[in-house]
Amino acid sequence: MDWFNQVDATYRADLRDLNEVNFARFDAKLEQRTAQLDAKLDQRVAELRREIAETKVSLIKWMFAFWAPTALGTVGTALGVASLLLRR
Repeated sequence: MDWFNQVDATYRADLRDLNEVNFARFDAKLEQRTAQLDAKLDQRVAELRREIAETKVSLIKWMFAFWAPTALGTVGTALGVASLLLRR
């Protein structure tokens, strides 16, 4: 009976060691993939920030292109009305 207990204890120790090795390997692989994902996420965030900045610049250009003539037209209309009113 002692022999069976010794064999069982040996197998348990071997199994524990094997599990520790497998867990260490899994943990290392998980750390590596986490680092890769973090780097990929940082790269994507940087790309999105650049795209947002480019979109802002483009939007400001288009806003100026549309609002400047509108403002000039409004000022011109106001000056025209004022000159008509002051003719009397």
